[in-house]
Amino acid sequence: MTEFDQWRAGDDGGDEGDTSVVVKTRGRTKRPPLYKVLLLNDDYTPMEFVVAVLERFFGMNHAQAFEVMLTVHKKGVAVVGVFSHEIAETKVAQVMDFARRYQHPLQCTMEKE
Repeated sequence: MTEFDQWRAGDDGGDEGDTSVVVKTRGRTKRPPLYKVLLLNDDYTPMEFVVAVLERFFGMNHAQAFEVMLTVHKKGVAVVGVFSHEIAETKVAQVMDFARRYQHPLQCTMEKE
């Protein structure tokens, strides 16, 4: 019998009179850090393309996408969503791949919130 099997059977080879109590403690689980996905303005990507990206990858309706696109255009950058690291990373990659496929220099980045 292996040591693990002995432990499972309750026979750890120690004293039979052992009255140790095992107490499980649970620490509070921290929420994972969130990341902002940012869309950056450039002088070449058409506004309609930016609106299409916001609708397609960030689930915005046309009016929301248009407002965010105007913010990007006027301020140079806008937060387009806040996600866990993996989702933010995926969104950035999707936007960058889509922009490259259509030969636009649109830039999308992420930063810790």
